[in-house]
Amino acid sequence: AGLFAPNSHTLIPLHDFATQRPLTMSIMNSLCKMIEELAIPVYNEQKHSGIIKTLVVRESVATQQAQLTIITNSKKLPHAAQLLTRIATELPAVISVNQNINTSHGSLIWGNETKLLAGDKYLMERINGHEFALSPQAFLQLNPEATAKLYQIAIDALDLAAGETLVDAYCGVGTLGLSMAHLAKSVRGMDTIPAAIADAQYNAQHNGITNAHYEVGKAEDLMPQWLAGGFRPDAVIVDPPRVGLESGFIKALLRTKPKKFVYISCNPSTLARDLQALSSVYRIEFIQSVDMFPQTARCEAVVRFSRK
Repeated sequence: AGLFAPNSHTLIPLHDFATQRPLTMSIMNSLCKMIEELAIPVYNEQKHSGIIKTLVVRESVATQQAQLTIITNSKKLPHAAQLLTRIATELPAVISVNQNINTSHGSLIWGNETKLLAGDKYLMERINGHEFALSPQAFLQLNPEATAKLYQIAIDALDLAAGETLVDAYCGVGTLGLSMAHLAKSVRGMDTIPAAIADAQYNAQHNGITNAHYEVGKAEDLMPQWLAGGFRPDAVIVDPPRVGLESGFIKALLRTKPKKFVYISCNPSTLARDLQALSSVYRIEFIQSVDMFPQTARCEAVVRFSRK
């Protein structure tokens, strides 16, 4: 809907935005107008009053459809029926409308409860020949064309061979692991968000993949548990959030020393910290940057390691 003015939380409306797709901006602009016309109270963070906190629009390039999540300060959503009718009539590309309830005072965007208000449970996206179902809170990279390139670089770097076992840590909806499942004996993935794991399990079934297993939990907890149970991965791929790898996961990785290891990073500073810890066992073969976020200072990086 806009950006904050410098040193403030005063919103400057942006009807056009160079880093957003036209469909996303069209939906956002229309929603802002509807909310204004229906007089639905917008959240005031100083007074902790009002209803609508955030609008989340996710667009599928493959289908040219969108998923909308309205994040609210309470379970109430005034004029919900009128709003849903207008969305269905005026925004036919929006095939899924959800409400997420976040009553906290902090800076976290999402609350724990999400409910479907109208339309489909999932938005579908295609990457490198696979179709992925996305629920509202599931993570997916924002740039589909660059994501396809990023994943292909990672897949080529890992160079899985038939019969090898793979751990897909911080797996999200399973995009990376499922893209390589046909090359592997088995894939194990983990993520802390239950909805993401449910999506990964659904996506495995949807794509006819039977050798992938997903669990809810922290990488630093599940990896040691799997190792204690006798599991030894031949290959590991990680795509952690901006905070990078947890120390417990790094310790488990250095203990088992998988021969194939690829790290996808979105934060050069935490990547540098983790590379220092990993360098006791691994040497860096290459780091390939990918301009995932054009016109910003951010980039992704794919790191291929080999054991010393």
